[in-house]
Amino acid sequence: MSDSEETPATGTPTDGTTTTESLQHALVGQLMAIIGAPDDEDVARAADDIVQALDIRLREAQTAAA
Repeated sequence: MSDSEETPATGTPTDGTTTTESLQHALVGQLMAIIGAPDDEDVARAADDIVQALDIRLREAQTAAA
């Protein structure tokens, strides 16, 4: 994945093919950003967005496996 396919705020792909692994990596990046800026609400919101997307993805995978 090239840098041009990622949004700078979240690090998630913008081409609609977000994988579980890319969401996990983006979450790690956002958690590091929270550590660096614990009072930044925008950073926290971006992390929350990734957590929500990852939660949906993992629930879908669990449902598909069942």
